[in-house]
Amino acid sequence: MHRRDLLKAALALPLLPWALSPAVAAAREALSGVATWHSRVRPGDPGWPTPAQWDELSRAVGGRLQRLQSPFEHCGASDAACQEALKQVRNPYYLGDTPSLTQTSGWVDAWTSRPSVYAVAAENTADVVAAVNFAHKHHLRLVVKGGGHSYQGTSDAPDSLLIWTRHMNHIALHDAFVPQDCEGTHTAVTVEAGAMWVDAYTAVTTQGGRYVQGGGCMTVGVAGLVQSGGFGSFSKRFGTASGNLLEAEVVTADGKVHTVNACREPELFWAIKGGGGGSIGVVTKLTLLTHDLPDTFGAVFGAIQADSDAAYRALIAQAMRFYRDALFNPHWGEQLKFHENMLHLSMVFQGLSQQEAEQVWAPFLAWVKARSAYRFKEDVRVIALPARHFWNADFFRQHAPQLIVPDSRPDAPRDHVLWAGDEGQVGQFIHGYRSAWLPQSLLDERQLDALSDAMFQASKHWGYSLHFNKGLAGAPADAMARSRDTAMNPGAMGAFALAITGSESEPAFPGMPGASPDLDKARRDAARIDQSMDTLLRVAPGAGSYVSESNYFERDWQNSFWGSNYPRLAAAKRQYDPEGLFFVHHGVGSEDWSDDGFTRLKRPG
Repeated sequence: MHRRDLLKAALALPLLPWALSPAVAAAREALSGVATWHSRVRPGDPGWPTPAQWDELSRAVGGRLQRLQSPFEHCGASDAACQEALKQVRNPYYLGDTPSLTQTSGWVDAWTSRPSVYAVAAENTADVVAAVNFAHKHHLRLVVKGGGHSYQGTSDAPDSLLIWTRHMNHIALHDAFVPQDCEGTHTAVTVEAGAMWVDAYTAVTTQGGRYVQGGGCMTVGVAGLVQSGGFGSFSKRFGTASGNLLEAEVVTADGKVHTVNACREPELFWAIKGGGGGSIGVVTKLTLLTHDLPDTFGAVFGAIQADSDAAYRALIAQAMRFYRDALFNPHWGEQLKFHENMLHLSMVFQGLSQQEAEQVWAPFLAWVKARSAYRFKEDVRVIALPARHFWNADFFRQHAPQLIVPDSRPDAPRDHVLWAGDEGQVGQFIHGYRSAWLPQSLLDERQLDALSDAMFQASKHWGYSLHFNKGLAGAPADAMARSRDTAMNPGAMGAFALAITGSESEPAFPGMPGASPDLDKARRDAARIDQSMDTLLRVAPGAGSYVSESNYFERDWQNSFWGSNYPRLAAAKRQYDPEGLFFVHHGVGSEDWSDDGFTRLKRPG
């Protein structure tokens, strides 16, 4: 399932002054007057904990404090750890199991993957509480890593203490879950913070015969996805992952453990539903709504090449009309990709048979075949399978082994595989990346020609994808209502798709032998990515961006990620983290800190 092969976005964007944004001006007031810290400490600073104090933390967490070092730090032919890392650098399960590494190795002129000084390998909530209290007491930079999928480098930081939740991965299904202090029962699943979506899908769908709304990439962490909003292949039917959250356990900056839901501490509950991970607290446990499983899931693959610019412009227009008339409904998700006068089909569907899906596509394919200006670069294939097998690794081993890549380590669980199309992003070094929600109004016949023109012109600068499952316009009323009651940008609710463009190269962890990204090329790519997205956005000025898949250098990021919800998020930050213990790049309240999160800035005004 080729999901993100064109991802990542623009660099060298001039930052707009954050104080000019009305939403952020209101948020500044909410965040003012509460700071007591002026800086955090680094190793060698007078306030850095002594060895005895680190030993005290280690005892408090049952010996699960680790001193971190990258396996590439002292790399050589005789270094077994280094050689294993080189062998596994394209294995996301290995990267996730190595607390000193991250799923992305860096971003040109933005950040580089560097390990924390220490990590608490948390196995329970008490371990998290101990780490939070220690960081608060000693004014440490604190980082949280679950799945570790962070394009913007928020799951690691040098000179910091890491809370690593990988070993907190228990999963339990419920036939009649009742959130505390609430009424009504729900079919649900409770997942600890370190679990990946492959774990959740195995328990809920393969074994349990139900559906839970999660991420498309199987190695994404459950907790991180929910906190960022959480789109998956079938979000057009079931809404966002955050919209399906029923209850969560959260450790706040004061070390207190909160069980939150719509009835208990609803503001904290709302803030973690799309407000971004690592900004307000550490989520240790989540309970998510589960749904009846459709009979079938399926996919449509193929590629169509146009023999001229004029033919390609016509193909784009026809594809968008076809999407509007036939695919703009809860059955369909994933993406169409546009580059080099080619249209790539990488769509998925739910609740349709293979024959029904083929009938949906027949008019569009007939239109293409009737014109000599087009040829099929890849034949269009429609496949369908019982939905219960969609994440069943053994089923794919038997029927379509080319679509999956297993964790190659000898002791790996059999269900730990990834989609072959996701392999390119493992360990990636990002050149650039941008995303933007495209409003449903652009599909109106009066605007569709302008949209098609912008899409054609954008493709001449750089390729991009339209991810239809990441815009919720066209979703059922229940899914829309759940998703709207979250902190993410309300613009996502009226968008028919999320446009994504980007570029990356091979892994480039510091010290890794042979890792030599072409920085000049990376910057040239970034400039073209910028041109492509800016051209596309001529028809959608002011479009917001998805925080999990966005530009490191996002302009006016508070409005872009959260829109009118940002002041409310800032108020929750003030209430639950008044001193700013939790910091991530472009997270709620991060405008009060230096880019590295170590020095508090003087607020304007």
